[in-house]
Amino acid sequence: MPRLQWFQYLSYALTVSAVLLFSSAQAQEKADPAFEQWVKEFRKTALKSGISAEVYDQAFRGITSPDQWVLDRASYQPEFKAPVWQYFDNRVQKRAIERGQQEKEKMKPWLDKIEKRFGVEPNILLAIWSVESSFGGILGNDQVMRSVVRSLATLAYADPQRKKFGRQQLLAALKILQAGDVEGKHLLGSWAGAMGHTQFIPTSYQAYAVDIDGDGKRDIWNSIPDALATAANLLSSNGWQKGKPWGYEVSIPARKLPAGKMTVAEWEKLGVKRANGESFPSKKAVAEIKLPAGRNGPAFLVFKNFFVLKRYNNSDRYAIAIGLLADRIGGATPLVNDWQRPFTPLNSVQVEELQKLLKQKGFYTGDIDGKAGPGTRKAVKEFEKRAGIEVKGYPSKEILELLKKQ
Repeated sequence: MPRLQWFQYLSYALTVSAVLLFSSAQAQEKADPAFEQWVKEFRKTALKSGISAEVYDQAFRGITSPDQWVLDRASYQPEFKAPVWQYFDNRVQKRAIERGQQEKEKMKPWLDKIEKRFGVEPNILLAIWSVESSFGGILGNDQVMRSVVRSLATLAYADPQRKKFGRQQLLAALKILQAGDVEGKHLLGSWAGAMGHTQFIPTSYQAYAVDIDGDGKRDIWNSIPDALATAANLLSSNGWQKGKPWGYEVSIPARKLPAGKMTVAEWEKLGVKRANGESFPSKKAVAEIKLPAGRNGPAFLVFKNFFVLKRYNNSDRYAIAIGLLADRIGGATPLVNDWQRPFTPLNSVQVEELQKLLKQKGFYTGDIDGKAGPGTRKAVKEFEKRAGIEVKGYPSKEILELLKKQ
């Protein structure tokens, strides 16, 4: 951690007042005596870890119960539970590609500076920014961003599988507050405490946060350059290979392929080819086959950088989504062998139209965001019930056309 400068003391004072204001809303909820006792006991651990009593007490002032919203989200993670086509459709889509290309032009000086320092190409960073926070769009959404202190305390107190994670991250979050790196009103994050434009958990922030804009703060909440540089630092520190691919879509032979890693030349001998007909740039590179939707879906030959992306989120789906979106931002064509869907898919603009029609008819109350998430699918099911047709919940072209007719 960098030493506190005089302006950070001022930031700390603002943190105190912001935490108090935020906590007043928390106080309206019914107190949980058992949770309050846990907070009291954890205070001893925090103080032993170097957290001052003042910082701890102010951080928890008004927080008297766990956040059920956090526990609900912890039980459902799209990386592992969403249908594969849905996961990719919501991330590698027209709106994200176009926005990424716009931001690439807008942020070019910073992206060039970051690439020069860390060796991570802009398209990858833009894809991470999109997937993690919709280019910062979620940061002002209080339905998604919650108190990091309360969220992590909730996991440490009430989630047996994430108890250790919650305690570790909570201590790190308190140290971030104590260091004055962020005002309390901005110490908001996902259900798991992921923060800022590029959604860093507290310990990762401590390890990789960068002040590239030179204002004396490692500010991933308000400084886009800092956030993108922080993401680049994480990838670089974990072995990102500059100028190397994350992977390629490939076509595979009908016969069963061996598991594990081999050189590109060895894969080619077994009948693996690039799906677009181009040749592989390197025959000696070591790679592995990934089939996220099984043999009937797209196949990918992935390299070292794919596994570095998994250090950001340990999910094959996540790493492939980042890679595919980065490629599309860079001008690549869509997949040759697309995802198999049980309906005719919509693009993001059409999903927006679907959401607007569902909202007009009273079935949908969420954001018009072009993403077919749980709220959209639930609204489709309600519409299907009312229309007297088979209930599937798919945001399909067929449902959109039926909505237009009614």
